Amino acid sequence: MLIAADTLLTGADLLRPGWIDLAGDTVRAVGSGHPPTPADHTAAVVVPGFVDTHLHGGAGADFSAGTLAATSAAAGLHRRHGSTTLIASLVTAAPDDLLRQVAALAEHTRAGLIDGIHLEGPWLSVHRCGAHDASLMRDPDPVELTRILDAGGGAVRMVTLAPERAGALEAITALADAAVVAAVGHTEASYAQTRAAIDAGATVGTHLFNAMRPIGHRAPGPIVALLEDPRVTVELITDGVHVDPAIYRHVCRSSDRVSLITDAMAATGGADGHYLLGTMSVEVQDGKARVAGTDTIAGSTATMDAVFRFAVAHSGLGRDDALLQAVRQATINPARALGLPRPGLVPGAPADVVTMDADLGVTGTLYRGSWVVTPGGDGGVGTATP
Repeated sequence: MLIAADTLLTGADLLRPGWIDLAGDTVRAVGSGHPPTPADHTAAVVVPGFVDTHLHGGAGADFSAGTLAATSAAAGLHRRHGSTTLIASLVTAAPDDLLRQVAALAEHTRAGLIDGIHLEGPWLSVHRCGAHDASLMRDPDPVELTRILDAGGGAVRMVTLAPERAGALEAITALADAAVVAAVGHTEASYAQTRAAIDAGATVGTHLFNAMRPIGHRAPGPIVALLEDPRVTVELITDGVHVDPAIYRHVCRSSDRVSLITDAMAATGGADGHYLLGTMSVEVQDGKARVAGTDTIAGSTATMDAVFRFAVAHSGLGRDDALLQAVRQATINPARALGLPRPGLVPGAPADVVTMDADLGVTGTLYRGSWVVTPGGDGGVGTATP
């Protein structure tokens, strides 16, 4: 299959025009200029499949349900919006519930529905609980951690915790030893405590700024510690709700290790109304999710194509540089942060491809060489808010 593009972004280079030749589920060749033979499909823009390392659900489904139907529904929605690599996130839960959820999602990982699991809790700060049940938060326990990792059978890719909790540094070391990424988030940690967590092996900042002690000019806190360390990748939810465009530009000037995420919850792809995030009741109004009866943000209703468009539109860079930066942030950086296979449109790579129109609306998604959304068909999702 040959796809021609007005602009093709490989993950490293921008080709205008460009083309990509696919053989089954693999990229066979990529080139600049016009294709050597007539193309099977054409597009304004072609990019690698997006890598979303932090999402809780979609299409009315929450990954914490642990059912095949819920995981399939959520994964299907996000793939239609260009995400070909998905790390399912679980919120804080009671020990037995969390163990059950991890075991179920580990099966779904082995089945190829998702690409791994992210535990966002339960070892978080009650002072920065966000849309988590603070009554279920607890200190990291080595026995519980071992049981969870064993239940995951290698599917647990990342664990977010607050480094100020008792036993957190030991847990970070244990995670690093088990080749699981430790992330700092939902935290009231000081600058020094965050530095200690990084030195113990933490390498990701979970949705920077959100549910995190803010910067003080005499108490810099976790944000500065995470931004200034070249070992750390920082997540940003660029959905127009979680961070201001100026913050996105500022972070990009401070770090080249930005990872775009959605933090999407069950309402993604659905109408306003009542939903659950784990056990928490969430109300969605005008596409904004908040814990019911509060102003607390409860994840997002964004998909990766939407956060990608936001990043391009608000980068402050010229169009080409904005596209190159956003592609790195939506594919290369998150994959590198979690030790996932490097995405990209290069010979030998998996045929995970997104075709887009000139406004960066998804017109087609190839997942492992099979169309989830076919260019020119009725399945194109466009640029509308999901």
